[in-house]
Amino acid sequence: MIELAHALPTVDVAPAEYRRLLGYPRDHVLEERAGELAAAARAWYAEHGRPWVFARQAECLELADDSVHIEGVPLISDRLHAMLRQADADSAVLVAVSAGPELERQAQQLWLEEKPDEYFFLEVYGSAVVEHLITMKGAELCAWGEAVLPHYSPGYPDWDIAQQALLLDLIRRNDTHELPAELEVLESGMLRPKKSLLAVFGLTRERNRVARLSELNPCESCSYLSCQFRRAPYLGAPRRIDPDDFAETEQILSQLLPEPFVLTRGARYSANRKALSRWAATRLTLTQLENGTIEAVFRYEGTTCSNLGRPLLFDYHATLGPREDGYVIRALSCRPVPGDDGYRSMCRYLDDAARLMSSIDREQPLLGEPLDSVLSWSAAPSAAGCYCELGDRMHKWRLVLETIHYALVEREQNREREMFATTSPESP
Repeated sequence: MIELAHALPTVDVAPAEYRRLLGYPRDHVLEERAGELAAAARAWYAEHGRPWVFARQAECLELADDSVHIEGVPLISDRLHAMLRQADADSAVLVAVSAGPELERQAQQLWLEEKPDEYFFLEVYGSAVVEHLITMKGAELCAWGEAVLPHYSPGYPDWDIAQQALLLDLIRRNDTHELPAELEVLESGMLRPKKSLLAVFGLTRERNRVARLSELNPCESCSYLSCQFRRAPYLGAPRRIDPDDFAETEQILSQLLPEPFVLTRGARYSANRKALSRWAATRLTLTQLENGTIEAVFRYEGTTCSNLGRPLLFDYHATLGPREDGYVIRALSCRPVPGDDGYRSMCRYLDDAARLMSSIDREQPLLGEPLDSVLSWSAAPSAAGCYCELGDRMHKWRLVLETIHYALVEREQNREREMFATTSPESP
């Protein structure tokens, strides 16, 4: 049985992964002020950070009709259930990782000292540390002989964050080790320290079965590029596309279509397509102006994480350049819906209303980039419905821009279907 506890593990966040979480393209070079801030955050954490990881193999794993039972505790997640069943998983490893409370305290101090830039870069570095720790733990588990499935956590799609407490109790259910440091679940389901993660890794002996299920192959989402157990290339790594592979298809399409593609078709979004389709239909409004620019408005509905979960409404506005320019993001804004005051119950608002609302108002991620850039922007996932932390806000911006991207791709594809329908010869 696997049981591992490490305090102060080696942390070496890849620069490309840090840039990705900051919202820059993977090959972007941080210069001047941005480079100084990134280096300062990395140096501070190297001296003061206290990361830790803990993992233990569950004694039994059973799949019921609608839930995953680990040591008799039911965990309700359709996606986790489907992943484990399709891969014929026979065991699970329960994992907790944390960047430690020191980073959270330092970030709070920077905020109080009115240093928002330093706060931002350190907060994002904390998210990068958590991603690094969970990635390294997955790579370590690969060495134990079985195929390791991608980790899954409460707060991810189809897994209620309220089950964080159940998973933490399961992780603590061992006779050998205690967690290397304190970790608690708040009433909202969020963790303290917040730069922490609880996860389940499924294990299976059916390696060939995992290889057939490409969407379950953990190697494709694992950024540990030097891993000796890698079974598939990392999809986030830069790839060279041989134009000869698509020459014939491009030639045919160029003859049929009046305009070339400007948005990636069949993109891998962070949100599932059903959710994007629903949001595009019910929350998003697209208006094309005479000069070719597009005005997009997205209505966000959420709740605060404290004060009994007060509902709140925000409108996201995005101005995109013309299609022929790649739908460049020209302007972004996020503001509470007029007449709604739910945002006044957020804890950060109660601490310092002016600073929080100023931060929300001035943040414009991916400004000046083509809309396709959202596909390579992996803002750290956040299950929080509020806007208190930068990571919560960036996660929402990513979902908004992905919804706009999805809606525009669907619009272009529908236009092409209509064109083909009118130009194709009738069936005899």
